[in-house]
Amino acid sequence: MAVQQQTTRRAHPRDELAARLRLLQEMSGRGVRALARDTGLSSSSLSRYLSGQTVPPWPAVLELCRLVKRDPRPLRPLWESAANPLPAPPKTSRQVAPPRPPADAPPPPRNDLPRDIPDFTGREQALAEVLAAVRADRVVAIDGMAGVGKTSLAVHAAHQLTADYPDAQLYLDLHGFTDGRAPLDPDAALRALLAALQVPSEKVPQDGGVELRAACWRAELARLRAVIVLDNVADAAQVALLLPGAGESIAIVTSRNRLLELDEVAPVSLDVLTERESAELLARASGDSRGPDGRLGREPEQTAEVLRLCGNLPLALRLAAARLRHRPGWSIGILVERMAEGASEFDTAFGMSVRQLRRDQGRLFRLLGLIPGSTFTDYVAAAVADVPLRTTRAMLEDLLDAHLVQQPADGRYRLHDLVRQHARRATAEIDSDTDRERALGRVLDYYVHAAAAADAAMPFLTPTRPVSAGSPPADLPRFLDRDAAFFWYVAEYTNLMAVFYAAVEANADVHVCELPRFLRTFFARRCGTTHLNDLFERSLTAATHLGDPRQLAEAHSDLGFARYNAGRMTEAATAYAAAAPLIAAAGDPLPRAELLMRCAQLRWDEGDVVEPLTLFRQARELYAASGCPVSAADAVAGEAWAVLQLGDSDAAARLAREALALAGDAAPSLQALVTLGVAIAAEQPEAALTHLDQALAAARADGHQHNEAWCLNCRGVALRRMGRFDEAIAAHRAAFDLLDALFEEHWKIHFLNSYAETCRLAGLTDDALRLYRETLELAPKLGYRLEEARAHQGIADVLEATDPSGVDGHRVAAQVILAELEPPPRPLVE
Repeated sequence: MAVQQQTTRRAHPRDELAARLRLLQEMSGRGVRALARDTGLSSSSLSRYLSGQTVPPWPAVLELCRLVKRDPRPLRPLWESAANPLPAPPKTSRQVAPPRPPADAPPPPRNDLPRDIPDFTGREQALAEVLAAVRADRVVAIDGMAGVGKTSLAVHAAHQLTADYPDAQLYLDLHGFTDGRAPLDPDAALRALLAALQVPSEKVPQDGGVELRAACWRAELARLRAVIVLDNVADAAQVALLLPGAGESIAIVTSRNRLLELDEVAPVSLDVLTERESAELLARASGDSRGPDGRLGREPEQTAEVLRLCGNLPLALRLAAARLRHRPGWSIGILVERMAEGASEFDTAFGMSVRQLRRDQGRLFRLLGLIPGSTFTDYVAAAVADVPLRTTRAMLEDLLDAHLVQQPADGRYRLHDLVRQHARRATAEIDSDTDRERALGRVLDYYVHAAAAADAAMPFLTPTRPVSAGSPPADLPRFLDRDAAFFWYVAEYTNLMAVFYAAVEANADVHVCELPRFLRTFFARRCGTTHLNDLFERSLTAATHLGDPRQLAEAHSDLGFARYNAGRMTEAATAYAAAAPLIAAAGDPLPRAELLMRCAQLRWDEGDVVEPLTLFRQARELYAASGCPVSAADAVAGEAWAVLQLGDSDAAARLAREALALAGDAAPSLQALVTLGVAIAAEQPEAALTHLDQALAAARADGHQHNEAWCLNCRGVALRRMGRFDEAIAAHRAAFDLLDALFEEHWKIHFLNSYAETCRLAGLTDDALRLYRETLELAPKLGYRLEEARAHQGIADVLEATDPSGVDGHRVAAQVILAELEPPPRPLVE
């Protein structure tokens, strides 16, 4: 029996690819239409791909693999064979060897480009800039920090340019930042490039300098249309001789440094990816846009932490994604735990950048990692390294060019999170504990002294005593006026907080005591009272550690003031009582005068109408004896305001004018202007409004919204005294709108009764009752007994015209509270 001879034929790559795609469809359990819908492909195209009629584009293969959670990489060679099939052999009866090209035929084009990344993500703007630059100037330099994706962008752009530059596509790594390998010198690089173009050795000059081989290289390129990627360049000198000359060839250069010396080369600087691009890259590179088992979508917080740990760096994101892709059992949470364990692959990459620096530059870079806060200025950098400001600025420029430092705004710098980690590890390995402690100490010194300088440029009640924490830095910013100081506070706020808590951590007790003292003025204008209370609580703890009676006295006083502004009256009284004997024993008149003023305000709000007048007068005498006329004027203004509340408008007006005269050419006391405006409102309405407008404008210019609200409310009182009720109510409402925006309900206790009284006299009885009752809810909680009594009296006045049956109860309640306030409480300050 004859055996039939069978010929085994290998399937065409396109058919084999189609068979593999059909297996993916079976794994998905979907029909063609459902599969097309879930992958974003058209059903007609998908049918052709599955039947083998058409080779799908690679992104379509990726989408099918992602849908069924399979690694697409094994399919890549098969897809490339199907997409670029070899020409079919001639149909003859026997196999014939393919014809050989003629001996004089030109060699095929050289293509050394690395594989283009199939999931290249983002960089649309940067890619457009690269393509535009090479088409306009023929050379472009891409710079950026380690891991930011310079090579990926260069290779991606080169692949897009291949059709326009068909004669050669060359790639050369110059190893400018390769660990364990010296950078490729220009001569070796030229020889490698000439060899890649298959230039016969006899045409390459062997003798003479490197310039002759550079000329040969340019001559060879001049007759070609080629694209050359010169990757990982150390500096301009390494690459200058490799750039094309005449002709149409183009070059794409990448470097971690800005190649400033190449004036004619257009630069494209890369930053990290955006949050959206980072999330997209992590998802795509991990093998599934929804993540294995949906974990990217189901663990958004952990995914966000991965992005943070990666610092939005493409290389870090790809490494993290690779861990997920090759470890199917890992969740995002496990990945976060592994990434947070310690040193990463980036220490090696950043280490190469740092080793390119001079010794002094490397030391500055390491110490920058010790600076608390998210950004820093050249002054802070000069302080941490203890070098002159001018020298620091030059070194920061070098670090900027090396992409080890970023400059988010003029005069302000930062370290990328991964770079900061590397700097901190490097300083821990290289610098001694003593050197690091001294460097941090210099930063703390700088911020306390800079805050003191800014505070001195802003108006405040009492002159602050000199700084005793640390040593003043060699260079401090100059604050020519209040606006400059305020801008500094705003720009440095988060850093000031970071520095304060770093001082707490370092047990730098004097810094912890003094820094909040120089922040009070700014906090009063921009920050809530809760945070200031926390700072002064820690200051008191630090003062207790120090055992310094003066620091302890001021810490108690400052904490009492913070408590008072937060509406915590009992705690404020306790703190003032603790401060009084210590301040008296110190013998310094200014802290004592300041405490007298604070106690007078507290006693008045508690309902004492006798002691505050005495305390204001005592404070005035101390300020005057100490040569502080502006503070003395504030003390007189405080007395004027108290007298006005007692109903003596004439005496209040006289004291207010005295306060304004005492201030002289200095800015007038806000309280004096307001007191005078309210006191003369009925008799001199136009003059009154002039004073009140001046006070309101000053509060707004000062940025103090609490004072602005107070001025508006007092304007309402003055307008009520003039009989202009509609305008008065509008002013009260504007004041309360400001307080609502500040989210500090306790401040309303100062304004509620006056607003209610205006509503009562305007005939708005429902509004008046609502406001009086709101006072009765708030006043007992805060300890404002006098305001509580006034609210009862106000309700009685309203009910007398509407519901007389309820009048007596409220009048009795008011009388009981007033009786309890006599005699006045025991003085806080003897």
